Parts: sequence; structure tokens; C-alpha cells
Amino acid sequence: MVAAQDGTDDRALTDRVRALLPGKGAKATSGADLAAEQSAQITKHTRSLTKTLLVFAGIALFVGAFIIANTFTMLIAQRSREIALMRAVGASRRQVVRSVLVEAALLGLMASATGFALGLGIAAAMRPLLNATGAGLPDGPLVISPVTLACSLAVGVLVTVLAAWLPSRKAAKIAPVAVLSSVDQAPPARALVVRNVLGTLLTGAGALVMLYVSTLKTSKESNLMIAMLGGTLTLGGMIVLAPLLSRPLITLAGRATTRLFGISGKLAKENALRNPRRTAATASALMIGLTLITGLTVGGYSAQRAMDKAATEGLAADYKVSNSSFTGLDAGMADKVARVPGVAAAVPLTSAGFDTKGGFALITGTDPKAFGRTAELDIRAGSLRDIGPGKIAVSDEFAAKAGLEVGDTIDAEMNAGKAEKKKLTVVGVYAKTHAAEEALGTLADVLPYSGTKKLDKVLVKAAPGKATGLERKIRAALGDSPLLKVQSREQLLKTDGGSIAMALNMMYGLLGMAVVIAVLGVVNTLAMSVFERTREIGMLRAIGLDRSGIKQMVRLESVVISLFGAVLGIGTGTFLAWAGGGLMTSSMETYETVLPWGRLGIFLALALVIGVLAAIWPARRAARLNMLRSIQSS
Repeated sequence: MVAAQDGTDDRALTDRVRALLPGKGAKATSGADLAAEQSAQITKHTRSLTKTLLVFAGIALFVGAFIIANTFTMLIAQRSREIALMRAVGASRRQVVRSVLVEAALLGLMASATGFALGLGIAAAMRPLLNATGAGLPDGPLVISPVTLACSLAVGVLVTVLAAWLPSRKAAKIAPVAVLSSVDQAPPARALVVRNVLGTLLTGAGALVMLYVSTLKTSKESNLMIAMLGGTLTLGGMIVLAPLLSRPLITLAGRATTRLFGISGKLAKENALRNPRRTAATASALMIGLTLITGLTVGGYSAQRAMDKAATEGLAADYKVSNSSFTGLDAGMADKVARVPGVAAAVPLTSAGFDTKGGFALITGTDPKAFGRTAELDIRAGSLRDIGPGKIAVSDEFAAKAGLEVGDTIDAEMNAGKAEKKKLTVVGVYAKTHAAEEALGTLADVLPYSGTKKLDKVLVKAAPGKATGLERKIRAALGDSPLLKVQSREQLLKTDGGSIAMALNMMYGLLGMAVVIAVLGVVNTLAMSVFERTREIGMLRAIGLDRSGIKQMVRLESVVISLFGAVLGIGTGTFLAWAGGGLMTSSMETYETVLPWGRLGIFLALALVIGVLAAIWPARRAARLNMLRSIQSS
């Protein structure tokens, strides 16, 4: 680091410094150029983060579109007489559509402006919040780009207008002479037939694509794109099919509510089935969020189990000693650990790469005689006891790939900065395991070619009954260096799975916004449904249903809708995670789909809680309606 005197041109100074450096192996960079490079790197990383966050923002907008469409559909139904009168006095269909879309645009503009202001507040609060967790973000002004403002408003208005487009077309089809006493009519049968056929085709196509994806074993970009297409088709098809699926599933749930809660449970079921489209749209918003959350949970849990299996497969050691700075351990470290009371064996391990006719491979260097006490190897041919100077054992997979058998000699080109050929004789073949690399040799043969010229780790096997508390003794014997990591089997599992758990928690937080929006949709639908059924609720009160019964009816309707969305979401998410699991096998050979039944049960319970909480305000509003005024309302 070179500091210039005041008034010195940094580029001229850099040129003078560069003249003093050797032609190769050294480089001088001015402060301005270095700052520009770092700025470009930071911009690249933040752009990637922004794209990731925008994906979740898009999911939230997609969920919100269902709520907007549902709201305008209910508003159009409530205004059917008003729209019919407008048509009777001369309003054209185009004018009706235009009035609904203009209303949607104004609402979208107001909501987008409010959302932008709230977003600025979140952005301002993010820096101190992240710094509190150790992010170390520098101070600086909050940059508000005019493009960001314009895009936010444009996207908000566009989503609202698009979501209101189908309801506006429905409004335009209201006949001028239609003076209806009912504001909640069932959708035409023909429209539902077309929808059901389209939903079946989409779901079937998506399922076929995902079944094909389940046969793929690599996660290359083309396979990922196919999986995304299949997942989109499947989820889209389930959304379209939701009205058809609502009847059998809600009827089944209604039997339970009727048996447990009597007339209130029966009324809740009938209300949920009254308009399948509305129920499906409300449940679909929740279904989308739970589909993504379930898919991530099943995939993450399966990956964590695979990592746990890989971390302990073939490993019989009780502790692993390594260096947290990845600079390696001194070669004599294993001898120090072996002298600790309670240690039965301390086995040094290091690794190096080599090239041969079978391709690139890694060889583990260790003490062959002691290695069997800390690792469990399935010997297929030969013996590990024969491993010695210039003699190695190889995994069965590498032996098949390179065409090797016991007794063969290979010319290995060792990779340690400069290529050096070494003749190695195969004296054994073992079943592939994560406890050893593709080949196993002596420490003396491998250590000179390792990247650090040091040990990678030391595996420790405790004497019977001496494993407890051995970590502290090992640390003391090694000088209590803060750079040393002494990990038990349980700690190894926790460390390997910690990154997945952290990623899942972050995803849960981002997808949680979509679930919150879905909850608001349930509240909105119930509130407007209560408004539509004002006279009906008044009649129920008049014939003897008390306030608590009204509240219970609304709550059960909310719970039934929420559970319907949860069942569809959990089922779809589980299927997508299973079908896409094959893409993980290239990076995780031990990967297999494992269902986390406890977490799936929590998701169902969460849907139940969502249903109860979403119904609090609509249920109170329904119970407080004046009986006589409700009966007189039109």
C-alpha cells in the first residue's frame, strides 16, 4: 500500500512504482483503478442479490393479483344492478370495461405510491438491522433513482389493471334489463367446463414434464429450465383446477365441521361451496406460498439428510481436528493427539490431486494400519495392509472408470505446482465412500504433493467410554489455539447442515410475505362476503342463530378455505420437490427425497391458525349486524 504526498498525481506515481517492479509476478494498480474494480465487483454482487429479491417480489405480486381479481369480481357482483341501469341509460360495454379499468388504475397508483413509501422505510431500516448481525455495511445516503420510482408505480398499476381485466369483461356482459335481487350468482356451467378442461391439460402437461425431470441426474442449466417449465405448468394447472377440486375437498372437510359444530359447521361448508371460483381464488393465493415453502422444505430437508449421511458415511472416528483458517495442520499434530489420555487412535490425513488415464482424481494420504480404526471401508479386492511406499488402494468406481485391477501400475502425474510423474501400484480396491477419496496411499507418498504440504485433518478414535470430555483434553494438548477446530460427530452434522438451514430460514422470511398477502386475501374475501350476505345473516339471527353461532360460522368458513389451500399447496410442493430431486444427485450422491412429516404437520396447523386469525374481524362484524336492518337491506 503506497500513500502519495499531497498534490501528487496517483497515476504518474503508479507508473514510477511500476517501473521498479519485476516484469512478471507483480502488478501496480492506482487507487482510482482499484476503487473502480471494487465498485464493479460490488455492483455485480448487489445486482445478483437484487435479481433474487425481485423474484420473491414477483411471487408476492402474483399472489396479490389473485386477491385483486377476487375483490373486483365481488365488487362487480355487488354493483350488478347499478351497472345494468348504466347500460339501460346508454352506457356501452366498452365504457363499462373502461370505467372498471380506470378505477383499477387509480387504486393501483395509490397502492403503489404507498408501497413505494413503505419500501423506502424498509430500505432505510435495513442497514442498521443488517449491521447488527455483523454485515458491516458502510454509511452512505439512501439512493432513490427516478427509474426505480417509475418502475414501481408502473408495475403496481399494470398488475392491478391486468388483475381487474377479467372482472371488467364480466361487468360488460351484464344485460341492461338485468335487475337482479341476488348479488352472488353461480358462474355459468359452460365457463367452468372450459376451465376444468384447460386446468386438466395444464396439470397433465406439467406432471408429465416433471416425471421426465425425475429421470434426469444432472443439474445443468437446460435441465433446470425444463424443471422450471414443468413446475410452472403444474402450479398453473392446479390454480385453474382449484374450483373443481374445491367441491370434493371442502365437502369432506364439511362433514367434519358439521359433526363437530352442528348447524354452524354445515352453513360454513355451504357458504364455501356457494361460489367455487371465489373460494378457489382465495385459497390459491395461500396455495402458491405453501407450494413454494413446501417444495423448499422437502428439498432442503432431503439435502440436509444427504449431507448428514455423507459426513458420517464410513466414518468411525469420534472427533475430527482441523484448522479453521484452512492452512493445514503440522505433520506432528497426530502424534500429540495420540498421547492424550483417552485417545485410542489419532490418524493423520492429507490429500492431493493427480492425473492418469482415468482422468483427474484425489488421493488420500494416511497411516494405512491405523486408518481402519477411524473409517469403515468395504474391501472388494486385495488388502489395505499391503498399502506402502508406491502402493495404493483405489475405489471401485475409479477402478472401473480407469480400467484398473489389483496388481496394475499407473503413471500418476501429481499436481503440486509443477507436474511430476510417479508410478503407483494398485494393491486393493474398496467400495466408494466419503471417508476416503478415489485413492488411498501412505502419508509419505501424498504429503509432498498436497496444496499446503501439511495435514488436512486428524481423525480421533476415543477409547471405550472415554469420548465424553475428550474435546477439552485434545485442545489443551494442542495449546488451546483458537484456530483449531475439534468437532464431534454431532458438531460435524450441525456444521454441514447449518448452511442449508440458514438458506431455508431466509427463503421462509421472503416467502412469508406471500403468505401474509394470502392471509389478507382471506380477510378481504370474508369481509366482503359478510357484506353480501347481510340480509341472509339477519334472517339466520331472526330464526334463532345467536351471535356466537354467526361468529363460529364465519370462522369455520375461513378455516375450511385455508385448509383447502394448504392441502393443495403441500401436495403440489411435495410432488415438485420429489420430481426435481434427481437433479441433486450429481452434486449429492446420497440424495433421496425424505418427507419431513413434522414440518408438513406444522404447515397444516399454520393454515388452521391462519383461518382462525383471518376470521376475527369479519366474524365480529357479522355478529354485530342489526337483525332488523339486515333483513330490510337490499
